[in-house]
Amino acid sequence: MAWREGTLTRAAELEALCAWVQRSNPRSDDEALVLAIRRHLTAAREAARVARLNPHRRFRLFRNGPLIERATSNLDAAEAHLLNLLPPAYVLGQMPCLLRHVQCHLPPTDPRRQEFEAITGRLGIRDPDHPQLRDSVAVTPEAKLRIVDDERRKIVTIVRGASSAALREHVRLRSFRNVVVATTVFMTALAIAVAVTGFLHQTLFPLCFAPEETGIAAVVCPTNQSGPFIPLGGQPQPGIPLRDIDDVTAETARPQDLIVVELVGLTAAAIASAAAIRRMKGSSERYGLPVALAALKLPTGAVTAFLGLLLMRGQFIPGLSALDTSAQILAWALVFGYAQQLFTRLVDQQGQTVLDSVRGADRPQRGPDPA
Repeated sequence: MAWREGTLTRAAELEALCAWVQRSNPRSDDEALVLAIRRHLTAAREAARVARLNPHRRFRLFRNGPLIERATSNLDAAEAHLLNLLPPAYVLGQMPCLLRHVQCHLPPTDPRRQEFEAITGRLGIRDPDHPQLRDSVAVTPEAKLRIVDDERRKIVTIVRGASSAALREHVRLRSFRNVVVATTVFMTALAIAVAVTGFLHQTLFPLCFAPEETGIAAVVCPTNQSGPFIPLGGQPQPGIPLRDIDDVTAETARPQDLIVVELVGLTAAAIASAAAIRRMKGSSERYGLPVALAALKLPTGAVTAFLGLLLMRGQFIPGLSALDTSAQILAWALVFGYAQQLFTRLVDQQGQTVLDSVRGADRPQRGPDPA
């Protein structure tokens, strides 16, 4: 997967940076940090390579999410240790990137972010989104290096806090994704159970209608239709049999009725899913939430098609209780299948909110104030 390649690349980059620091500025008191960096990079590589668990577990579901979090947290820790080792000139060059990282993941009211912005303001770093940082006094390069060296502990602590906040955002995203996946599995199992039950017991909840005109009725099911008959208690007419409507329904209903209805509802839901994907913004996150949201619509459409026709058969909707042909039944199944969008749209909105909370750098940025 892409995150594994990115983890290995980032680990190699940090390892090379650590080796460069050791050679260019060797200090005996840095050995503890160097050893910690190596341990963190080893742990990140093990997560990326899906190393065997110790102790081994035979069944391990949804392991990909914890592996991503392990790799990310170890890379963040290694980077924080490196910031303690790197020379002030290098840290100074990284300050604009670190400022953006802090602003992406810490709210404007967070004291850590405010302190970091104050430090960057003293360094003369301009930020078009924050006018208070634009009127910075010119500072000499030597003074900038002294500021970075004096404020190094604050810089490292605040950047580490921003990285922890970013990781918590991804944890919330993964948790929401897992809820969506679990709901999709449940809805899929429910749709399959309904289809199997209808196939084995087609008279248990038949989606058949009995329109009646001038005393003559006919049973209409999704895939079959009976001949005309007169219901019991009606006025006999020559050439038309007098029959019990329940018996005619049992003869007309077919095992594949519910399967066809659910397939039509699923098709309509697939169209709604395609339309929803068109409106959803792109995402660089690694958990596939947009795909999970799109998949949720499919079994939901199958179930809503069945439930909608069941409500119509129970005369829940006045005036729409006597469909005349099988085509009308399937057309309403199409409508009810697409209508799942009324429910899943709320889930889509919540999913987009969760994605927006993670993609801090992708949010539209406010332009500079007009002069």
